[in-house]
Amino acid sequence: MLALAADENFNNSIVRGLRRRKPDLDLVRVQDAGLSGADDPTVLAWAAQEERVLLTHDVTTITRYAYDRVRTGKPMPGVFEVSRDVPLRTAIEDILLLAECSQDGEWEGQVRYLPLR
Repeated sequence: MLALAADENFNNSIVRGLRRRKPDLDLVRVQDAGLSGADDPTVLAWAAQEERVLLTHDVTTITRYAYDRVRTGKPMPGVFEVSRDVPLRTAIEDILLLAECSQDGEWEGQVRYLPLR
């Protein structure tokens, strides 16, 4: 199962729903890791060090910094960009599907956009 990280502004209703549906899901909120207020490059570096795919709604800057890491040969375990317009249930189901059915390292260097459909 994938290890996940939710960035600071990620919808906490989704985080709660994920934990309710899958209590053993390996999901850490960035603020719980002591990174409140950290800039995007720092968050991505931490996610890479922890080998966690980052969940975010921040399509504006995270994507650019994620691909900067890839271009410079730095590890980037993946980013799942979740649209703010996705219904909570759909976001939760898609994230759980990816977390449970993906292999370690499968999303390395990639940014994927949710919903999957």
